[in-house]
Amino acid sequence: MGTFDRIARVLVAVIIFALYFTEQITNTTAIVLLLVGIVFALTSALSFCPLYLPLGINTSAKKD
Repeated sequence: MGTFDRIARVLVAVIIFALYFTEQITNTTAIVLLLVGIVFALTSALSFCPLYLPLGINTSAKKD
């Protein structure tokens, strides 16, 4: 996972968490977006997205 991809995921997660904790999003929408935010934060912290493997996506600048 590339640096830009990691930063973008963290920013999206922070925005989702801020919307949740300020109660701008509620009910089912809040739960779904909170789960998405958690996944984005975890995949960013691990620098690995399991969905990228079967799709053949590589956002890292490293050459294999």
